[in-house]
Amino acid sequence: MRLVILAIGKLRDPWVLAGCAEYEKRLRPRLPVEVIEVKDEAQLLRKLPPRFQVWGLDERGQQPSSRELSQRLQQVYLSGTSGLALCIGGADGHSSLLRERADYLLGLSKLTLPHRLARLIVLEQLYRAQSILDGSPYHRE
Repeated sequence: MRLVILAIGKLRDPWVLAGCAEYEKRLRPRLPVEVIEVKDEAQLLRKLPPRFQVWGLDERGQQPSSRELSQRLQQVYLSGTSGLALCIGGADGHSSLLRERADYLLGLSKLTLPHRLARLIVLEQLYRAQSILDGSPYHRE
């Protein structure tokens, strides 16, 4: 299975770039990940890989625990789908078109997060979820 993160906007802050690069590096041996930056939602929708499950990051989405997120990720693995496309919106979030297209809406917090921070958090949480599935000691309860 492959993971594609489609994100509206470019990262520019060195500290965010470094954090994202670190979690991408940690995640890649366990789950092939590709980050694609796009200009707008129309381009994001065109870049959605066929036969991938689509998750949209949305403040109205479900807010699972890390363990629940790992279980949902495992369901994607077992579904036989080609991969998972995780969509991060821009400053105004996603349109109703993307929300309707999504198989799942994931909320990271009830707090409003800038998209650059959301990308860092989602990469860390995906790494954590994969670590839980692998039985790695990264996640402690």
